[in-house]
Amino acid sequence: MPASADDAARSLTTAEISDALDALRLPGSALGIRHVAGARKLMGPAFTVRLVPISQDAPGTVGDFIDDVPPGAVVVVDNGGRPDCTVWGGILSQVAARRGVGGTVVYGACRDIAEADAAGYALYASASFMRTGKDRVQVEAVNGPVSLGDVRVMPGDLVCGDADGVVVVPASRVEEVLAKALHTREREQRILDAALDGVPLREARRQFGYHTLQRPGH
Repeated sequence: MPASADDAARSLTTAEISDALDALRLPGSALGIRHVAGARKLMGPAFTVRLVPISQDAPGTVGDFIDDVPPGAVVVVDNGGRPDCTVWGGILSQVAARRGVGGTVVYGACRDIAEADAAGYALYASASFMRTGKDRVQVEAVNGPVSLGDVRVMPGDLVCGDADGVVVVPASRVEEVLAKALHTREREQRILDAALDGVPLREARRQFGYHTLQRPGH
């Protein structure tokens, strides 16, 4: 992708990407995941981590996976949506920020919000709670399939976040989805320009096909 096109794609909002996913009949909008701290924009390939309840026979840890996360990647942590113990805290936020990690999305709880804010680290989660996950959960798998609620995430999928929430684009469909989102943005901008120039919004929407933008082929 040329640099100018890449810059345009990175400027897309989650709403624009979600609309493109709808038009292509793809899932990806992660219900209940919200911005918690730090930068309000993230976009990068998923590095996935799945946690499970602690094993009494062979207890594991909450993990040192951060050492393996490449710069620019977005850490996606699946703790089954548990709100009662955290799986991401201040040490991880500060280390990740220093190493250029693109951000973190947690299906479950995070903590140490002030530290993530101070580091400017993009942190999204379905909950925040101060109680540790140590001796409550353990890492089961790294870079395998995980879930953000009803959204399946595979390693390398494109994860995007902003003030509206988080969307996930399958790695094999990224170019198609982003191209559709940019096309829809251009159509909606023409509608807005016409309306601001005095054209009735109803007419501007009709003229540029607003009500069909989510339909296949449009």
